[in-house]
Amino acid sequence: MSGLGCISGLGPNVPVFWGALEGGHSAIRALSGIDSDIKIRVGVQIDGFRPESHFSNDELTILDRFSQFAVVAAREAIEDAGLSSGGSILANAAGVIGTGCGGKQTDEETYCKLYKEGRSRAHPLTIPKGMPSAAASMVSHHIGIRGPVFSITSACASGAHAVIQGAMMIRSGLVDVAVVGGTDAPFTYGLLKSWEALRVVSNDTCRPFSRDRSGMVLAEGAAMLVLESEAHAASRGARCYAELAGFGMSSDAGHITRPDTLGISAAIRAALADAELAPDAIGYINAHGTGTEANDLAETESIHQVFGNHAHSLAVSSTKSMHGHALGAASAMELVATILTVKNGLIPPTANFTDPGEGCDLDYVPNVARAVNVDLALSNSFAFGGLNAVIAVRGLS
Repeated sequence: MSGLGCISGLGPNVPVFWGALEGGHSAIRALSGIDSDIKIRVGVQIDGFRPESHFSNDELTILDRFSQFAVVAAREAIEDAGLSSGGSILANAAGVIGTGCGGKQTDEETYCKLYKEGRSRAHPLTIPKGMPSAAASMVSHHIGIRGPVFSITSACASGAHAVIQGAMMIRSGLVDVAVVGGTDAPFTYGLLKSWEALRVVSNDTCRPFSRDRSGMVLAEGAAMLVLESEAHAASRGARCYAELAGFGMSSDAGHITRPDTLGISAAIRAALADAELAPDAIGYINAHGTGTEANDLAETESIHQVFGNHAHSLAVSSTKSMHGHALGAASAMELVATILTVKNGLIPPTANFTDPGEGCDLDYVPNVARAVNVDLALSNSFAFGGLNAVIAVRGLS
């Protein structure tokens, strides 16, 4: 992994994002600009984001907010990797972008004009602007990717599945470079009312694994990574952060919203097997850690099932307590955090932690970052629909 990019409520780029994680700072605050009848009152918005600072007026006519975030993060990742937009390396690269929601801002603006304002026509660019693959297309367009480009949507695991798909294409020899990640912008009236109806969103804050946890907190943003084959990175003298050592995927084939320990455990075991790692080799897990009653307990139980006695030697933290749950982008943000944990020898905390919840008996790195050299780590992602993805990261010596 040779390039990282991230725009989130914690900051406009990776250095600011990581600095906030180091400090245990949470970006969760009262939502602004929402209708008074929405009961969800807190979230993680990207304050001060000015699209016109990144795009021309003509470009903005075709860029939904989720696409804007994707392009901004991809530009940072490309620059971080020492590549140039439109260069020959990117011309042969792949681009895989995950999203849980797609262009909901465009959809909602269109429906408002048609059904609320009574207009008889939609904007002619509504479809290409709001389609779920729009972010992938816009990343391709703006940075010049001409290889295979497409979108993946698997709810909260979308970003992780996009990373895994890019890695598989590199493994197969189809491409040497892949730009991968996730993006979402869920703060629309319809989405907020829909999440409100699910009754899993906190109106306080996100405190994963805590006794008084009250649910997840929605967020917006994007994270992108540049993956390269080892030979390709070496041939151009690229600086790499870490190695994507392996990955595992599974489906619960069960309840649409309730996590299943068998499915979660299967994905973790598959990642360890793919990376050819023994469970006791892992030092840190960046947990899915949503702060809901069901997820936190199921994830803890699954870690016990897979790691046995080693589970109590693991450091486990949820960075969603700081950057919120950015849906399809969350797993990509968390992978960036996991990579930087391994690179920098510092484990970000689970912020807002109070007392451990019943059955939540692991070392959750409460509230304060911990300086520990971690050679091997996992990033967990478990989505609605029972779609699970786990990525193993190995530090570089």
